[in-house]
Amino acid sequence: MNTMTAAPSPFSPADRPQLGLRERKKIKTREAIRTATYALVKEQGYDATTIEQIAERAEVSPSTVFRYFPTKEDIVLTDEFDPIIMEELRARPTDEPWANTLRYVLQKAITYGMKEDEEISRLRTHLMVQVPAVRSRMMESMSVTGDMLCQAIAERTGRDPESLEVRVSAMALIGALMETSLYWAEHGHRDEFKDLVDRTLNVLEHGLSEE
Repeated sequence: MNTMTAAPSPFSPADRPQLGLRERKKIKTREAIRTATYALVKEQGYDATTIEQIAERAEVSPSTVFRYFPTKEDIVLTDEFDPIIMEELRARPTDEPWANTLRYVLQKAITYGMKEDEEISRLRTHLMVQVPAVRSRMMESMSVTGDMLCQAIAERTGRDPESLEVRVSAMALIGALMETSLYWAEHGHRDEFKDLVDRTLNVLEHGLSEE
């Protein structure tokens, strides 16, 4: 349906539908596990942090931790943003240029994420640089995000989500954003992340400019 008015932002909790008790409990448990993990990592480092310690700090069993997060790396990398970003992409006007849609949604997601906890964003990207297992798991998880993005691109363009062009477009964006995160951490987080993402989108849209 072509509309010039975007739906209410999924990034605004007040506008999102009320979740059931079971789903709220799941989110609360995931957040408790993540909070415990980040606290322990800051206290004693990533390698020294065990699933048993995380479970004790989060007041759950180790089996519960594994039920929500198959690996320790998943605890660090997983968040609730991918589905929300997909909702926001679909909520944009269908006649808006795709590049403009991406820029709007990503900048909005970054602003919201940093407002929630910039320290966690810095720690996460630091671990991506410093811990090979975290970086490797990030690479593995890219395919899941890629599939969702392919669907969003296909819906907007009318193309087959399995087409080469759609898959290349989706994975180019995901790979570029991962490199942006690594660059941010490698350079001491001194730049504003949203400014780096803006530069990244410029490269994807226009290629390398002449120096």
